[in-house]
Amino acid sequence: MRDYKKYDTWKIAHELVREIYIISENFPKSELFGLTSQIRRAAVSIPTNIAEGCGRSTDKEFARFIEISIGSTNETEYLLLLSCDLGFTSEDKITDLNATLNLTRQKLIQLRKKLLNNN
Repeated sequence: MRDYKKYDTWKIAHELVREIYIISENFPKSELFGLTSQIRRAAVSIPTNIAEGCGRSTDKEFARFIEISIGSTNETEYLLLLSCDLGFTSEDKITDLNATLNLTRQKLIQLRKKLLNNN
């Protein structure tokens, strides 16, 4: 079984989640069960699926969970854009997060490719 904590991609995604929680803390209280919850769940899904995939027995199964993480990265990116457009946060605050999301997505794609080439 793989140790998810050894993957740089997981480490980056974990830090991203922490930052999303900090930023979303300032969203309107009326959004607690709306956008705040959604953006947090999408972000948490990234490292969570990496961790869950590490528990799978084959590279192909692990790659499937990496694909889900990639989708969650895209979802998080959109939700950050929406939160900015709605005035819940600023472009300055999401610029670094978007760079981290892009890095995470690139690393996930590379990992998926590597896993699928092992089969």
